[in-house]
Amino acid sequence: MFAVIETGGKQYRVQKGDVLAVEKLEIKEGQKVTFDKVLLIDEEGKTLIGMPHVKNALVKAEVVENFKDKKVIVFKKKRRKQYKKKRGHRQELTRVKIEQIVSSLKAAPKKPAEEVKKEAQKPAAEVKKVVSAPKTKEVKKEAPKKEEKEAQAKKVSKAPGKPAAAKAEKPKVKATEKKKPAVKATAKAKTKTKKKEK
Repeated sequence: MFAVIETGGKQYRVQKGDVLAVEKLEIKEGQKVTFDKVLLIDEEGKTLIGMPHVKNALVKAEVVENFKDKKVIVFKKKRRKQYKKKRGHRQELTRVKIEQIVSSLKAAPKKPAEEVKKEAQKPAAEVKKVVSAPKTKEVKKEAPKKEEKEAQAKKVSKAPGKPAAAKAEKPKVKATEKKKPAVKATAKAKTKTKKKEK
């Protein structure tokens, strides 16, 4: 029987009687410690995996000692810049001995493939219903707004008075007519200047 626990941001595979060094715990030597973040338990070939942790599962251990790890040298240098920095570091650790792995849950039996498919389909159908309902409501709300805008546009065009569209078209035609004679006039002026030069 073994378990995978999480402590100090790391994961450890442990069995009863194992002695391992973990990140420093604020517990004195000889005291008991309980690891409740159990990620996996394997018992007699049956495996129970947590999501993310296994419920009602504990790993009990005893603190053997608090100690410092071997020294690590941290040396920094930038060439041609007269920059050197040398630092040493000793990580503080706690040595624990695993005493017991407690699991009140039994490994869940594997479900048949058909049941798994049915369970997977049910939530998807519910989600589709929930998503589709608000969309239909939004469409119903938007449709009257478009109709109102069209009705207002018709009212404006039917209103008594001078039609705006006709005014816009007539000046455009006149402007094009005026431009053509102007071009002819410039051509005539050029021909006159040429004749005079001769």
